[in-house]
Amino acid sequence: MAVMKLFNSLFPIWAILLSLIAFIFNDAFSNLESGIVPLLALVMFVMGLTLSSADFLRISKDPKPVVVGVLLQFLLMPMLALTLASMLQLSNQLTVGMVLVGSCAGGTASNVICYLAKGDVALSVSMTMASTLIGVIATPLLCSLYLSETIAIDTWGLIVSILQMVFVPVILGISVNHFFAQTVERIAFLLPTISVVVVLLIISIIVALNAERVLDVGLLTLLAVVLHNLAGLSGGFYASRLFGFDLRQSQTIAIEVGMQNSGLGVALALQFFSATAALPGALFSVWHNISGSLLASHWGKKRTSLEYLLVDEAHLKADEK
Repeated sequence: MAVMKLFNSLFPIWAILLSLIAFIFNDAFSNLESGIVPLLALVMFVMGLTLSSADFLRISKDPKPVVVGVLLQFLLMPMLALTLASMLQLSNQLTVGMVLVGSCAGGTASNVICYLAKGDVALSVSMTMASTLIGVIATPLLCSLYLSETIAIDTWGLIVSILQMVFVPVILGISVNHFFAQTVERIAFLLPTISVVVVLLIISIIVALNAERVLDVGLLTLLAVVLHNLAGLSGGFYASRLFGFDLRQSQTIAIEVGMQNSGLGVALALQFFSATAALPGALFSVWHNISGSLLASHWGKKRTSLEYLLVDEAHLKADEK
């Protein structure tokens, strides 16, 4: 178990290493393109296994942080994506990829990053679950809204695909956890590692598919992706502070807003657009785990300091008044 925890904590390093390997030996990975959708569905199923009725109850008892966080995610991220793509004059296909990533729900890795940051894991899981379910409708509609003048959007096709890749696997996972709770509990320690391995494989396939394009558009697209992620993290944090949430909640919301389900964005880009449109999602998959891990390390250390705890306590007392 200790070995698996260490393996999971080194996720950004594995993502970089495998991306380099996939870039060099792209034929071996690009042949696995047809496996992206099933692999993503597997990740969603695993996430469903970690959810229960208690998670839904948690949302009903304290819905404000979840509601604000999800609204920030679906309002802020697609607008940032379109703005950055316009500022950097990205091509239509790269703009599509940016907006797709920005319109997706929170990524499953955000829960792990939140745990490492000593954030509110319950809020993180609730936000991921809520945004994933809402995203079934929100993602296609947002893409249609922001991209209709750029490229033809098959809104209904997007909805059907997200139902197949996200909604059905998550609901199936929740059902399995409900009816076979004891069995799931016995294998629960394996689930994070399974998700990490599958996500790493998805990243590798996408990098391989874009190997020939990375040198041409990679640096500019990477800049857009980095700015998108950092703006999402900053916007999520400061906006949630304006709503009066404490530091722990604001940090959690920041992580959820800034870390997208880029694997879904990649799968949708490949299915409905092009490999070029999948490039922002591939780069986002690698980068947001690096930035998230660094942020988690910083916030995790700060949270253990007395000064940080006192600031948090002072804010809570101010709220009570």
